[in-house]
Amino acid sequence: MKKFDLAVVGSGPGGYRAAVLAALRGLKVAIVEKDAWGGCCLNRGCVPKRDWYHSARLLAASGGFGQRGIRGELSGDLARAWQHQHDVVAAIHASYQDYLKRLGVALRSGTARFVDAATLTVDGARIAAANFIVATGAAPCVPPNLPRIAQRVLTTDDLFGAPPPAGKRVAVIGSGVVATEFAFILAMFGLEVVWLAQHAPLASRRFSATARKMLQERLAECGVRARTASRVRSLQVDQQGVLLDLPDGTQERVDWVLLGTGRLPHTASLDLAQAGVALDARGFIIVNRFQQTSQPHIYAVGDVANPAMTSNHALAEAAVAVANVIAPQTCASDPGAVPEVIHSALELARIGLDADGAEALGCEPATGFTAFGTNPAALVEDDAAGFVRVVADAATGKLLGAEIAGSAAGELIHLAGIEFGSPDALARLAALRYNHPARAEELLNAIETLAARWGLKPQVFEPAHGR
Repeated sequence: MKKFDLAVVGSGPGGYRAAVLAALRGLKVAIVEKDAWGGCCLNRGCVPKRDWYHSARLLAASGGFGQRGIRGELSGDLARAWQHQHDVVAAIHASYQDYLKRLGVALRSGTARFVDAATLTVDGARIAAANFIVATGAAPCVPPNLPRIAQRVLTTDDLFGAPPPAGKRVAVIGSGVVATEFAFILAMFGLEVVWLAQHAPLASRRFSATARKMLQERLAECGVRARTASRVRSLQVDQQGVLLDLPDGTQERVDWVLLGTGRLPHTASLDLAQAGVALDARGFIIVNRFQQTSQPHIYAVGDVANPAMTSNHALAEAAVAVANVIAPQTCASDPGAVPEVIHSALELARIGLDADGAEALGCEPATGFTAFGTNPAALVEDDAAGFVRVVADAATGKLLGAEIAGSAAGELIHLAGIEFGSPDALARLAALRYNHPARAEELLNAIETLAARWGLKPQVFEPAHGR
């Protein structure tokens, strides 16, 4: 039986990055995948969704093409879009496994189970390792009253796994990220979207009321509105499609249904009890700030251990776990430093704390706010909706958080993220030289506004000038 320095279970963003980082640092690594290499993110999540989102944004913008001197009309073709994302995923697959092999990582296909705290079996074959990282992700949560039915009631796994169903009227169920993103995407591809939710969109997320309201307004402009207090009670499938029973006694008939009802950590098949790894009441692996489980040499990252359930967290946690495999308990996770992004009619991104969170930690929050409404780069693109908000500690000038709404928010948030945690982050960001015209200039404007309003000019400008 071959022994490795590290065995990684799961090849999604967290598992893949962990294997790559460990191999680059000279460790002997094995990685196990029981399904498609790349996990949910590559095959049925972030990557194909981003492919569709790009197309949806083009379709949404096309209404203003005429006044820009661009003639013709665009229309969406979801079946062709499905083939495009399929081709993109296939191209990434080709390089994905090749890079792992070139790094000397041993790839094992099959279902991994713990025999004990030092050994895995993969379909009967044993793998021993000094350390383990569990990165098995999550699976769609399917309510008992809304069972999956081929070509009628789908999860996003099903939607990306096979060509989309026929029919133009689709119900999107849920109020979270998946529902908020896909309600927009499907509508832009020409489907009539019936969005049924119990709560207001993104109510459980930490975006500001301003950002969520602005998103809902942009969705409404695209003809997309969430019908709240509308948790579906039951459904019936017949030859005409799907009949949904709603709480107020009414019914909705659609051609098919997309469930955006959350995800559950994927731990059931791992036999974690055999390794002495503890779970919480919801089925998540319990980890400390070093990503260690109840067994210090077994780590867990991503959806299987973090209710935030984003690839961004999985990638960040993988780096922490590998650092601690090499030098135990030398690197701690900082969830607040991981950006969160929503890809919908209006892109939203945030990092760190908002003003309420800052107050809860005993800080005196100072905010700087600017809008894209007067930004030249946004205006020439006919896309000036949105804003930049920066939160700092009024006493020290330390950057505590940032929120961006508008096009390219998911890219712009990295500017705040680069310096996040540095005591002189605002000074460093203020000292950058910015391209003009650019959306990024609004981050500088927000920082300068903050400095002037709250009397933080010395903290913001003087340290950087002394470098």
